[in-house]
Amino acid sequence: MNDATLTVRVARKWQEAHDICGFEFVSDDGSPLPRFDAGAHIDVHLPGGFVRQYSLCNHPDQCDRYQIAVLREADGRGGSRAIHDAVRQGDIVRIGMPRNQFPLAPDAPHHLLLAGGIGVTPILSMAERLFSSGMPFDMHYCARSMARMAFVERLEAAGFRDRARLHVDDGDPAQRFDLAAVLAGVPAGTHLYVCGPRGFMDAVLNAARKRDWPEARLHYEFFGGAAASTGADRAFQVKIASSGKVIDVPADCTVITALAANGIDVLTSCEQGVCGTCVTRVLEGEPDHRDSYLTEAERAAGDQFMPCCSRSRTGLLVLDL
Repeated sequence: MNDATLTVRVARKWQEAHDICGFEFVSDDGSPLPRFDAGAHIDVHLPGGFVRQYSLCNHPDQCDRYQIAVLREADGRGGSRAIHDAVRQGDIVRIGMPRNQFPLAPDAPHHLLLAGGIGVTPILSMAERLFSSGMPFDMHYCARSMARMAFVERLEAAGFRDRARLHVDDGDPAQRFDLAAVLAGVPAGTHLYVCGPRGFMDAVLNAARKRDWPEARLHYEFFGGAAASTGADRAFQVKIASSGKVIDVPADCTVITALAANGIDVLTSCEQGVCGTCVTRVLEGEPDHRDSYLTEAERAAGDQFMPCCSRSRTGLLVLDL
């Protein structure tokens, strides 16, 4: 992982939709920014010490700018409020290098892009790339209302507008999103890409799996962590393999917090099990996975976990630290 950062200027800030602000970053000296691929995201270092990940939503060929859009979440952890309220046009901010954990499959015969709410950001960049590359795709974008739908004007003006269908909960019932029909109507071998709220993504992925879509053709990126266990969390211990030190992890404490309290720092970013920054190898014990980053196969292997949110099913986890 590349931990280098860039200093950029906020060239534009605008109201994109209800509770959604758009931001455009450029280099302060006008030089090109590092290239990125469709589906990539950047870390944005915000006032208050927050670091949050936001997908790049402009065309990947636009190396003179990075564009993001952020939904203000009143009940969030403060990052979205910080960027909405404290970051202004003309400000200098620090960002991470583009990283991509949600890439397009280069050899797919057809691509199905499904976006829910603010999850349209990486999907929009994907649509731009696929269209400019002459690759076949269909896009469906779902939102609660037109007022909450971002980039409507951009989509209506896009060269691929005939491939992008918009669906709103409060609109014409004939325009409602029919997931079953969409999944049934794509060509054989289609790859599915989905991003949006947890419930939307779970519905899409569950429906695809029930239709026996292979995991290799399901691509997704979560914006929030998985739901925590409904049972009461229990205390457990972690052992540091390099030193043999054993650390107590109380029921109301994350592994990351317990490690930090004992002078052991693990690099973190989202602290929700989404970004993969803190992934740690497990040498012994059985993790209780609470993240949205690892694949089902990686979870089943049990040799890595996310200490920012995951816990242990056994009394002791031995960590490769």
